[in-house]
Amino acid sequence: MTARGAKEAVSVSDSHYPGNEADRPRLLAPPVTGVVLWWCPLVADDDTLPRLASWLSPEEHARASRFGRPFLARRYIVGRAALRFVLAGRLGTQPAAVPIEHDSRGRPRIAIEGTPDFNVTNTGDAAMFGLVEQPNARIGVDLEPIDRHVNDAGLSRRVCTAAERQSLDALGDEARRHAFLRLWTCKEAMCKATGEGFAAPFDEIDVAREPELALIGGPPPYRPGAWTLLDASVPEGFVGTVALWLRGDESR
Repeated sequence: MTARGAKEAVSVSDSHYPGNEADRPRLLAPPVTGVVLWWCPLVADDDTLPRLASWLSPEEHARASRFGRPFLARRYIVGRAALRFVLAGRLGTQPAAVPIEHDSRGRPRIAIEGTPDFNVTNTGDAAMFGLVEQPNARIGVDLEPIDRHVNDAGLSRRVCTAAERQSLDALGDEARRHAFLRLWTCKEAMCKATGEGFAAPFDEIDVAREPELALIGGPPPYRPGAWTLLDASVPEGFVGTVALWLRGDESR
């Protein structure tokens, strides 16, 4: 899948990103032409946090205040500010001026026609942002730590197809856990692209891991011809997946 305007999506905001250079959002290797990925550490020192928070909208500040634990609110503030910084570079504006809105399913988007579709994923102190500019395309991204311990045997019965479970059962314990995390990130990325979230029919979405990632079956809108699944070149210790959905006549 290719996209127009990818060069512009790589631009960064004229605003200075405060804090340490190591904490600044940075570009990842693009998984395919037309898709731009950013990596963002969700950390900021006490002097930097108020400067990042000044970029947030009143609604975002209200959401941050609803987090029960301060460290979760801190991560949200940093992540939202970093997202605004990245999008501001694409739009040629200031981070605080980026017009982020949510569709009827709560999926974030830019409230300007013809701007890139974007998606966000985070886990712990790390986040990844994905942008795609191809008309009528949506992007979903998902990220997991590779050392995350999950009950893959139990979860696979709930979120995997029979073919996926058969492929997992042929693996040893550690390989099966890694393979399950890959399948999970694929399905999460797809349901984030559609906006369905956990309402998506995970156990009907059939994903192949080899010879390359691919959607091979599923109910609408999870039809193979409309989807591309890509491995994200994330830092060591993580597994990340990008899902690209090229829609037909469906509304945004």
